[in-house]
Amino acid sequence: MPVVALTLGDPAGIGPELVAKLLAQADLTEANVVLVGDRWLWDQAKSLTGLSIETVDVASLSDVRDRGDTSTPAFLAVDTIDPADVRSGEANAAGGASVLTVLNQCMDAAMAGEIDAICFAPLNKFAMKQGGLRHEDELHHFAEYLGVTGYFCEFNTLGDLWTSRISSHIPLKDVTAHLTQDRVEAAASLLHRSLLASGIAAPRVAVAALNPHGGDGGTCGREEIDIIAPAVAALQAEGLPVDGPFPADTIFLKARAGDYDGIVTMYHDQGQIAIKLLGFSRGVTVQGGLPIPITTPAHGTAYDIAGTNVADVNATHNAFRIACRMGASARTARLADAA
Repeated sequence: MPVVALTLGDPAGIGPELVAKLLAQADLTEANVVLVGDRWLWDQAKSLTGLSIETVDVASLSDVRDRGDTSTPAFLAVDTIDPADVRSGEANAAGGASVLTVLNQCMDAAMAGEIDAICFAPLNKFAMKQGGLRHEDELHHFAEYLGVTGYFCEFNTLGDLWTSRISSHIPLKDVTAHLTQDRVEAAASLLHRSLLASGIAAPRVAVAALNPHGGDGGTCGREEIDIIAPAVAALQAEGLPVDGPFPADTIFLKARAGDYDGIVTMYHDQGQIAIKLLGFSRGVTVQGGLPIPITTPAHGTAYDIAGTNVADVNATHNAFRIACRMGASARTARLADAA
């Protein structure tokens, strides 16, 4: 089975509570699971939720793969933050640094072949930037840390529907500067490969237009004519099942009807608004283009309800299941390469 690392997320948010709820109900026959985090924070999460969850201590992540009974999650205790430095519902540098320490340790293990996927509980970008994050978001940190030089992007998923985007956490005025034929082709190709890795046998991908009404034949913008349509044509010439560009205000109707499994959007909110309206409490973010699958629930740390034991675990459960499936696919591929 793939080894999947679970992290507790921001200590001041709902992440620890979500991980406790997840492990209380998850089917652990899909993966060899190891929880990584501060012991006191894990004990606090179990106390808050009233859940009694058995774990088996391990001394390092290198010990997880070869352990005998995997029906009980492993637990690697790490000391990253003092309880006195955590104020429930508040972002601070100590919490952000704690998140970075745990994620970096998991990525080190991934590069050493000790784990096959990571599922992290919600984090807070502001806290992480206070705590040492030098990038616009965690994805760019992952990519640099793992030495990624090719195209990478976030995927947002809801059930069997996945979205990717050409640009992400940048000002809207800068979107067109990031829109190139190469990026459209790379985004669609990566989305297609990732859908295959997640277990969808014959994925179909649609590409969104940038401008209203798809540019109205060039009268409302030429990006569709000059960039997006040529990219789609090039992908089709390679044999990929990619269609578009479709106006952004109708493309999700096609996906909801079952015509497509994935949508390439041009900027952050173009896809995020639709996905969150369709199912905010179930969405998952997958970090695409990395050498290891990394997933997380699409919602944030929900500081307003931290410590109240009311957080919905559905999105975390979905993120965990995707990590298990993609981790299994990644492990199979590595074993085949080694053979």
